[in-house]
Amino acid sequence: MTSKVYNKQIGGTHYKKMKIQPSEFVIENKLLFPEGNVIKYICRHPYKGGKEDLEKAKHFIDMIIERDYGPQESWVEGYTKWKKQGVISDKVKLGDLKKLLKKERCPHN
Repeated sequence: MTSKVYNKQIGGTHYKKMKIQPSEFVIENKLLFPEGNVIKYICRHPYKGGKEDLEKAKHFIDMIIERDYGPQESWVEGYTKWKKQGVISDKVKLGDLKKLLKKERCPHN
């Protein structure tokens, strides 16, 4: 369903090398702006922006995760929170931690 508008590219040829241009894919699938940018940056990284394009894609993925699932806690934030709650201390022993996890019925034990 490629139209004439996708047969030209302004400012390079990196999209014309593809079987379907990312913008056409995004429009046809009615994706939102952040999802569209993820597609764009992943598709073009070998031809244009390299690692920086992949970093941009990761940034947009982080935006989508925060938008759809709320802010994500880093391991440092989680560790700090557990330490303040007394779950973890500087003197915690592995055996004590295992007992605590079993007590809390951690699904990973």
